[in-house]
Amino acid sequence: MYFEHPLKILKYSAKNIWLLIFPLLRGIYTYHFDKNWFYSWAKGAWFDIAVLGAIIIFGFVRWFFSRIYFTDEELVHRDGVFLRIHTYIPFRNISSVTVERPIYMAPLRAMRFRCDTRAGIFKTVDLKLLVSDKTRRHIMEHMPDIDEKEKIEGIPQPNVWSILMFSIFFSSGFSGTVYLATFFFKGGDIAYNIISRSLNIITIETAKITEKLVLKIPTAAIFIGVFFIASWFLSFLVNLFRYGRFTIECDKSCMKVRYGILDRKEYRIKNSHINYTDLRQNLIMKLFGAVAVNISCAGYGSSKNRLPVLLPVKHEKKLGKNLQVIGIYSGIKNDYSAQPAGIGSYLLIPLIIAALIIPSHDWVARLFPRFAELSFFVAVMLEIPAVWFIIVKFVALLTSGVALYDDKIMIRCSAWTRFHKVVSERDKIVKMELEQNLLQALSGRCAMSIWFEGEEHRRFKIKAMKASDVRKIADILGYELAEKVKA
Repeated sequence: MYFEHPLKILKYSAKNIWLLIFPLLRGIYTYHFDKNWFYSWAKGAWFDIAVLGAIIIFGFVRWFFSRIYFTDEELVHRDGVFLRIHTYIPFRNISSVTVERPIYMAPLRAMRFRCDTRAGIFKTVDLKLLVSDKTRRHIMEHMPDIDEKEKIEGIPQPNVWSILMFSIFFSSGFSGTVYLATFFFKGGDIAYNIISRSLNIITIETAKITEKLVLKIPTAAIFIGVFFIASWFLSFLVNLFRYGRFTIECDKSCMKVRYGILDRKEYRIKNSHINYTDLRQNLIMKLFGAVAVNISCAGYGSSKNRLPVLLPVKHEKKLGKNLQVIGIYSGIKNDYSAQPAGIGSYLLIPLIIAALIIPSHDWVARLFPRFAELSFFVAVMLEIPAVWFIIVKFVALLTSGVALYDDKIMIRCSAWTRFHKVVSERDKIVKMELEQNLLQALSGRCAMSIWFEGEEHRRFKIKAMKASDVRKIADILGYELAEKVKA
């Protein structure tokens, strides 16, 4: 039998913090503006101390009844005082284990332990404990682990350059921040000119006042631009510290992933419980043949602001064949590809958007001539991402498709500006769907959607596929194909 770390007493006590309202009400009741107020308050201080003591005692009792047991086949956690809750997790059902060592808990030798299975929905954690290092060692003896004698050699380890590029590409708001910063840097000057001319037309006598007001516009614009750049840079630094010192080890049944400089995390993942492997790229990464390898597995990357990354940015050709045991394949060509004749499915909406931006500027400029300069600037700033999106979707048309080999299925598709190459075992598909409108039905093309196992079923969609190819894929895989026709 083991207990959680004594630090958990404070967390349990915090659930009864509402009891402090009684000392607060007593303090308000006894408060008055004279020299005897402190004496009056001190006479009843025993009540405040008693309430605080009760809160701590409640926390201690909850902690004392939170106990960890082991049997030959399962991990058991018993919690609750009057209402007992027993959680049983069979070792064979464990998908992943997480041990987190925040730097502020290091002096107390405390760490968080999480255990997940494929049961549940919405990425909920099956078991979460705060344990000491000694208890953690006893627990981890029963958890999945790699066999040092069967460890796969030659696994590519991320280096500083890999972590740096990953932090650049996957920091939040990278491209958007650059555009917003540019907009405010440039847009501030344009707004200054427009408002300055407008105010001067109203009255010359108030020119000095308007000048003082207008001068604040470019300053505010520059401040906002700097703010967005600084926010991205902060996200970039957080990712560097979050995924720094990244290491990965694995054998045929288990993998061990560690990363983090200040907040160190260790994951143990059962290979057979990986739902699929996802090689992600944006357009720049695709041009240079770089990929970031992610996986879908219960418990991995489910924490807030964590990505389920298995390998940060690496050159796809350098992944090697040693990673095939965990579903990472390279050099596989599509057996069934998206049809170039279905180019409209990929480019119609982006082309319409791009084509409407400049005419919209002309319309605004005619109605509001004073804002023509600002309207032109906004149109240019919108046109650039629209053209970028067109390029992305054109590349997606040329690369999307499906490959079948051994017992695996590989899907190449795109979602917004990201490219995905998803690899999974065929028996982990939970649903297939053929979707087409009347025009596509006449041309024999369709959109193919596939869902895989997982706590949240993720959909991967390939447009402009041959309907006959999709039906053939369903027959090969042995799945009943759901067909959906839209008007």
